[in-house]
Amino acid sequence: MKKKEEKKKTKLKISIIKEFKEFISRGSVMDLAVGIIIGSAFTAIVNSVVKDIITPLIGILIGGINFSSLKITLPSIYSNAEPPVFAYGLFIQAVINFFIIAVCVFIIIKFLNTLKSRIEQEKKTEPAPPQPVTPAEILLLEEIRDLLKQKNSEI
Repeated sequence: MKKKEEKKKTKLKISIIKEFKEFISRGSVMDLAVGIIIGSAFTAIVNSVVKDIITPLIGILIGGINFSSLKITLPSIYSNAEPPVFAYGLFIQAVINFFIIAVCVFIIIKFLNTLKSRIEQEKKTEPAPPQPVTPAEILLLEEIRDLLKQKNSEI
């Protein structure tokens, strides 16, 4: 009795492992994994553009205000503990970064869509290959053939 239960459990484990392997090896899962990896690399690039290029330029334009340093230190209820800090400046900076990233992504997507539509437009406007010119002798032979068909059908 115990052996049958053990065999059932073993078969169930093997079945689950097999099902998991099938799930992982599907193309959509692999595509998703590649998308996540590319997305994280793209995120690093966009974050660098925002943090290292755009934010300093905005800082120059608004007079060097650094929102991330804005905070309120709250009184501590414990004597030994450090007082809690309400860092609202970090939140403001995160919101600003979000909008900057959103604008950057919008510009990139807009550029890619424009490029894609131009490529599609060029494909549509390409002239069709010229039709081969039929020699006069062939045209004459075709005309004779058609006349003979017509004459045979009348008989």
